[in-house]
Amino acid sequence: MKKKKIYFAGPLFSQAERNFNIELTKKIEKFNFEIFLPQRDGAELDKPPFINMTQNERNNKIFELDIKEVSECEIFLFILDGRVPDEGACFELGIAYNQNKKIIGLHTDMRASFIDSKLNAMIEGAFYKIFTSEKELLNHIIELQENETEHCSNQY
Repeated sequence: MKKKKIYFAGPLFSQAERNFNIELTKKIEKFNFEIFLPQRDGAELDKPPFINMTQNERNNKIFELDIKEVSECEIFLFILDGRVPDEGACFELGIAYNQNKKIIGLHTDMRASFIDSKLNAMIEGAFYKIFTSEKELLNHIIELQENETEHCSNQY
């Protein structure tokens, strides 16, 4: 069975953000999903050939690669934590929405009220579901995997 591919979008600039992204990715990958995590798999890496590129060349490569990876995913996961959603991830969200991807979010930031969303309507409206805890998100990922496995077994 082919692994479903998830594009992992969200902030990746502070050490805390990068650590959170890696840990959540490891947890999801245990459920037989393939994840494109830009900080790990993209042009953001500080290794050849990207380390030898100019900033402009590297930015162009990030743009091209991330659009390609969003286009190839089945599920778009957006980490919404922070004072405002990451602007690059918002752009990627628009691409994912336009391509009818399943869009899920994780919003655990306590600065936001989960009863009365603080997200811009143009962002919030794109989501299939926004989870407020990592546990809820992982439970949904498990359900997706179980549904996929059941669907594949029913085809034979």
